[in-house]
Amino acid sequence: MKLAADISLYPLNETYIPPIDAIIARFESYPEIEVRRNALSTQLFGDYDAVMQVIHTEMARSFSENKAVLVVKFVCTDRG
Repeated sequence: MKLAADISLYPLNETYIPPIDAIIARFESYPEIEVRRNALSTQLFGDYDAVMQVIHTEMARSFSENKAVLVVKFVCTDRG
């Protein structure tokens, strides 16, 4: 099954750009998923298990490094 995830990270500190850039760069390091950026969010596309594993891993890492809100919307589809 294919999955699309629309993700927005909102760090809860004054220096919010570096954590956002860092999580996007980490998303882009996974060759098994496709990553698309826009002004408001980042989209991940790929196999359900691969997308969910990337989100699981990077959400845990991001939360261990920063206090933040992570908003994710899921669509059961190949591409948006």
